[in-house]
Amino acid sequence: MFELGPLAFSAPWALAALGLLPLLWLLLRLTPPAPRRHPFPPLRLLLGLKSAEESAMRPPWWLVLLRVLLVVLLVLAASGPVIQAGQTLRGTGPVVLVIDDGWAAAGDWNQRKAAARGLLAEADRTNRSVALITTARRSGAPPPLRLMRASEAQERLATLTPKPWGTDRLAALAPLAELPEGPPGHALWLADGLDADGEEGTVWAALRKVGVTSLLRGEEKTAPLILHPPRTEGEDLRVTARRLPTTTPRAATLRAFAVDGALLAETSLDFAAGEGAATATLSLPAELRGRLARLEVADAGSAAPVVIVDERWRRRPVGVVSAETEGGGTLLSGTHYVTRALEALTEVRQGTVEDLLARELAMLVLVDPGPLGEAGRKRLREWMEAGGVVLRFAGPRLARTTGNGGDDLLPVRLRFGGRQMGGALSWRRPAEVAPFAADGPLHGLTVPRDLRVRRQVLAEPSPGLEETAWARLADGTPLVTAEKRGRGRLILVHTAADPAWSNLPLTGLFPALLSRVLDMARGVEAGAAKVPLAAIETLDGFGNPVAPPPGTRALPAPLPEELGPGPEQPPGLYGSGAVRRAFNLAPPASRLVALDDPPPAIENRGLDRPPETDLTPWLVAGALALAMLDLLAGLGLRGLLTRGSVLGMMLGLAVPAQAGDEGRFLEATRDTVLAYRLTGDAETDRISRAGLFGLGTVVNRRTAARMGKPMGIDPETDELSFHPLIYWPLVEGAQPLSDKGAARVRAYLHKGGMILFDRRGGSGGGDGLGELAESLGIPPLVRLPGDHVLTRAYYLLDHFPGRWRGGSLWIEPAGERVNDGVPPVIAGDNDWAGAWAVDEGLVPLFPVVPDGERQREIAYRFGINLVMMALTGNYKADQVHMPAILERLGR
Repeated sequence: MFELGPLAFSAPWALAALGLLPLLWLLLRLTPPAPRRHPFPPLRLLLGLKSAEESAMRPPWWLVLLRVLLVVLLVLAASGPVIQAGQTLRGTGPVVLVIDDGWAAAGDWNQRKAAARGLLAEADRTNRSVALITTARRSGAPPPLRLMRASEAQERLATLTPKPWGTDRLAALAPLAELPEGPPGHALWLADGLDADGEEGTVWAALRKVGVTSLLRGEEKTAPLILHPPRTEGEDLRVTARRLPTTTPRAATLRAFAVDGALLAETSLDFAAGEGAATATLSLPAELRGRLARLEVADAGSAAPVVIVDERWRRRPVGVVSAETEGGGTLLSGTHYVTRALEALTEVRQGTVEDLLARELAMLVLVDPGPLGEAGRKRLREWMEAGGVVLRFAGPRLARTTGNGGDDLLPVRLRFGGRQMGGALSWRRPAEVAPFAADGPLHGLTVPRDLRVRRQVLAEPSPGLEETAWARLADGTPLVTAEKRGRGRLILVHTAADPAWSNLPLTGLFPALLSRVLDMARGVEAGAAKVPLAAIETLDGFGNPVAPPPGTRALPAPLPEELGPGPEQPPGLYGSGAVRRAFNLAPPASRLVALDDPPPAIENRGLDRPPETDLTPWLVAGALALAMLDLLAGLGLRGLLTRGSVLGMMLGLAVPAQAGDEGRFLEATRDTVLAYRLTGDAETDRISRAGLFGLGTVVNRRTAARMGKPMGIDPETDELSFHPLIYWPLVEGAQPLSDKGAARVRAYLHKGGMILFDRRGGSGGGDGLGELAESLGIPPLVRLPGDHVLTRAYYLLDHFPGRWRGGSLWIEPAGERVNDGVPPVIAGDNDWAGAWAVDEGLVPLFPVVPDGERQREIAYRFGINLVMMALTGNYKADQVHMPAILERLGR
C-alpha cells in the first residue's frame, strides 16, 4: 500500500495509468466531428460547396477536459484510495503485538482479532517487521523472539484461538530481552482486562524497551465473566458468577443441562451496576439432580462461565455419630435436630465411626459422642487428612472430659467444665451472638435477634485463636472454631445441638449453618479415586466440549487443591468407568482484579480502530456523473438534445430509485436465498441471519447448490414465494400474525414452501406455537418417522441435534397437502440457528452441548438435508436409491 499523509492507496500500481493522460488528450483532440445533415435540393447543395480544403473539426476544449477528468476518476477509483483518520502505529522500528489469549479473552475474541488484523495491515502498508507474542501459559519455555513480515504474522493470527486457562505474561515477555538494537518501535498490548498476580508494572517495564507503548482493552459489556461451582442447599443449587465490577448492569441466563444435552432448568443471573458478583438459585428435584452434567451462562462464548458437574454435587451423604442409644428421636435429643435439618439437604446415615466411614461420606457430624476409641479416632484422623469434613457439637460429655489435653479431635484447647450463663444460680444473662465477620466462612448468614446461648465450652486463650474463630458471642468468646486437618476440616460448635444449652436448634440459623458447612464438604464420587484420572472430555477456549488435545496429562489422585487448569491439564471431565472428576476453570480467588489505568506516557484506548473512509464509491459516482454530462454534451453538439430525451433519461434514473421492492426481488431471484422471519428482537434476528449464513456457506462447499446471502422477511409485507425454506424462530411474547399475514403464509405453504419452526431450547408455551399453528391451519404434527426422506436427503441421519440435543422433530403428516410428499412444516426445539451461526471469519459464535464440534457437524448435516429436501423434493425416496442406501447401512 502507498500512503500520502492521511491518503492511502490499496492498489497504487493503478496510478501508473495516469501517465497515459497526455496521449489520451491528443487522441480526444483528433476526434473528427460528427457528420451534418443537409437537405437534398441540388442547387442549394451546389451553392454551398467550397473548393478550399478544410481540416477536421476538433471537439471543444471543455469536452476534452471533461473526458480526461472522467478517466482520472476511474483510475483513482481503481487504485483503492482510503482516507485514514489517523495512523495507529508510531515509531520506525519493529511492531510488537502482545495478545492475551487466556480464558478472559474469549468473550470478545472476534473483536480482538479484528483489531489485530487492522494493526498488521497497517504494519504491512508501512513495510515494518512484526513480533507476535501470546500470553497464555505454556507447558514449556516460550519460543525465542522472531521478527517476521506482517503478512506472515496475519497467517499466524488466523490460527490463534483463546485457551481455557490463564496467562503468564512475565514468561511470555521474557524473549523481549533478545530484541536487537535499532530505531524505536511500537509495542501494543491487547489486554483481557485482568491484572494477574499484580504483574502489571513488570509488563509495562518490559514493553517500554520496544519504544512507544499502547494498551488496548475491550468494552465493559464484554468484561470477563466466570462461573463458580454450585453450593447445594437441599434440592436447590446456589450458583455464583463473578465479573469485573462495572458501572453498567448486566443480565444473563444460567442454564442447566443433562448428560444428553437436554435443558433441565434455567434462571436469570443479574449483575447490578457496580457489583462484581451475582447469585442465582436453580431448583432441581432429586431425579433431575441425578441427570445434571453442566451449568453455563448462555451466550457467554467462553470456557469461564461453564461448570462441569460430577457426583460431588449429586450425592453428598452425611453421617451422624451420637452417644444416645435411646430417645434419639425425642425433642430433647441433639441427634433429632441435626437429623431433621440435614434430611432436607441430603441423605443422612447414623451409626458408629467405623461403620459410617466404611462407606463413602461427604461430612461427619459428631453430636457430643463421648469416647470414640483409639481405632475410631485413628480412622477419623485419616479420613480428615484425605479431605473429610467433621462438624462436632459440644455437650455435657465434652464438658466433663475437656481440660486434660487428651482429646486431639478439637480445633482449639478447651477449659474444663465450660461456662454457664443464666439460671437461678447465675448472675449472668444468656449471651447474644455477634454478627458474622464479613471475611469469614459464615458471612451472609443472618443471626436471629432472639438467639441466646446459655452454656458453652470455653476455648483456652492462645496466639492463633483469632484465626480459628468463625463465630463469636457478643462478649468475644468463640462460638464456632475450625482448623484444617490435611485436606479436610475439623469444626467445633461450642454449644450443644439440643435446646438444653441454647435455642440455636430452634432457629433458622441452625439448618443454614449445617448447609454452609455441607457446602465445604466434598461430594462422593461413584468410586474412590486411587489412581490418576485420564481425560475423558475437555473444554476449548470458547467452552465447547472437545476431545482431549494431544499431550493432555492425567489428574493426580488425590487432586491437590492448588492445582488449576493449564496446557497439560485443561478443564474438563477426567476419570474412567464409574470414577469421574470435574476439573473446572473457576479460580480459587474470590474476586477478579481489573487492570489499573496505565501511566500517563502510555496510550490507553479501546479495541476499535479510528474509522477510515473509502473514496472508491464516491469516485465511481463522480465518474458516472461525468459520463452522463459527456452524453448530454455529445447529444447537444449533434443537435439531438431534445426535451423528450432529457425527460426519458430523468425517468430512467428515477425508476430504479423508486423500485426498492424490485431490487429486493432481483436479489432474491439471482441466487437461491434462504429466509428467516424477522421477530423484532435484534439479538434473535442476528443469530438467525448468522445461522443461515453459516448453513449456506456449508451448503455451497459440499453440494452443487448455490446459496445467496440470507434475507430477513416480514410475512405481513414481503413476498415469500422467492424462498424455498424459511427459518422461523419462536420467541416469547411475539406479536401474532394478522389475517393478511396468516393468509400470505398459508398461500406460501400450499404452493410448496417449507418452514422450520424452532423453539430454541424448549422455552415453553409462551412462544405461541399453538396459536400460530391454529391461525395457519396447520394440522396436528407427528414425530418424524425413522424412514422419512429427511433422514437420507443428502446424509444418512438418525438424530437431528442443534445447539442442544435431545428434542424431538415434528412434521406435518404426509398426505395433508400435495407438495411432492415434502412436509411444509417442520418443528423442533434444538436451536439449529445457534449451532449453524458463524461470524464473518466463519468462526462459530456459540458452543454446542454436550458433544461439541461433532454435534455441530451433525447439525450442519441436518441443515443440508433440509435444504436438499426443500430444493429437490422426495426424489431420494425413489427405489432407485434404495440399494445404495441399504449398502451404506450395512444391511
